[in-house]
Amino acid sequence: MPFDEDIPTSPLVSLLYRKQTSYLNQKLKDMDLSSGLYPLLVKTYRKGKISQEELAEEIHINESTVTRNLDKLEKKGLITKTPEKRKKIISVTDKGAEIAQKIMDYDEEWDDIIKKGLNDEEYENFKITLIKICEDLV
Repeated sequence: MPFDEDIPTSPLVSLLYRKQTSYLNQKLKDMDLSSGLYPLLVKTYRKGKISQEELAEEIHINESTVTRNLDKLEKKGLITKTPEKRKKIISVTDKGAEIAQKIMDYDEEWDDIIKKGLNDEEYENFKITLIKICEDLV
């Protein structure tokens, strides 16, 4: 179904987000993990160890949401929190690392889905443009 060329960007961004969320939630349902939790797990996995404050800053969500979501990940046995001075340092458990790797595979699969109608240059330009827009917004 074609879109009008004069459509504002917000419905397009919203559609893309909803489709990706639906895709990931479907993939993650067997792991009892929603798409709202996975960025925290993957970022922590990639960093090795990270403070809650750094995690909130890097993912661009508020600390209370990070705290709430980290509590959920901890209850599932996917992360540990270690007090260090005045900070809590987050690290991924072995179970969490296994799931984080699967999630990163799903992210690659999603990228393959959205690349279907694009050549390599179009995809790279799309990604560069999205990054530029997001950097300007935060």
